[in-house]
Amino acid sequence: MAKNKEKILVIKLGALGDFIQALGAMAAIRKHHANAEITLLTTEPFKEFAKASNYFDYIWIDKRPKFFNIKGWLDLRKRLNEAHFDRVYDLQNNDRTCLYFKLFKNKNKPEWVGIAKNASHRNLSLDRTAGLAFDGHVQTLKLAGIENIEIDKLEWVKADISNFVLEKPYALLIPGSAPMHPEKRWPSSHFATIATMLDNAGYQPIILGTAIEKNIAKEIIEICPRAIDFTEQTSLAQIIVLARGANVAIGNDTGPMHLIASTGCPSILLFSKHSNPNRHAPKGKHVTIIQEDNLENLNPEKIIIHIK
Repeated sequence: MAKNKEKILVIKLGALGDFIQALGAMAAIRKHHANAEITLLTTEPFKEFAKASNYFDYIWIDKRPKFFNIKGWLDLRKRLNEAHFDRVYDLQNNDRTCLYFKLFKNKNKPEWVGIAKNASHRNLSLDRTAGLAFDGHVQTLKLAGIENIEIDKLEWVKADISNFVLEKPYALLIPGSAPMHPEKRWPSSHFATIATMLDNAGYQPIILGTAIEKNIAKEIIEICPRAIDFTEQTSLAQIIVLARGANVAIGNDTGPMHLIASTGCPSILLFSKHSNPNRHAPKGKHVTIIQEDNLENLNPEKIIIHIK
């Protein structure tokens, strides 16, 4: 009788930057378990993106039940136990996913690679969170015999960008950040100045972002009319394809910069004192970090020097 396929569960819930830094680990898991049936437990925003990677056979959406949602927890426990996983790679490694480990009945306990108490491959090193999330994954997966992990360059990502009018060479500007962290944003007036400098140097400035950055894009274009507003128009995949053709990208400490930097696009990251680049900077072949305690004091001329 043929042996049943090994069943693997990978857990990675978010956020965007962390998810991108986990893709290299996901690719390594797929390679290590080439013939296994691999399921990813993630959140809705990453469903289609994860599906396109072809690293997984199945994708489950974690509804992340609230503490008092008894039915939600019982449904999740039932689903986990009925799947009969042989091994779980916890790439989230937080209190919630440690609780997921406890949902498995003793007779169904899989090998667990992560930080959960009583895990078969438990990473207790304080160095795990000392640097980037990517480096923590490298350290943890080594305990399970997986090595030679590299940042995923996202070469598998495909997207149609024919609807965008592009003039090469062009530069990407990412002036947004999480709405609850305005202190992480370089002022829109500075972005407008750098857009003008790029325009004068022969680069088409392109502004990327969500609906939240619409007003910022408008402010930039008022000063630099040749800048193009692509805010609220690009998918994650389209951002990646745009990055492949860009000569440079300039942005704040925000998720899309992780996408862009991964492609190898020369990326200049602007950090205030409210972010630690040693822990939160993107990974990529050409990443430059510029940090100023108060980003209002970061002069655009300092950025253009790096571009030259």
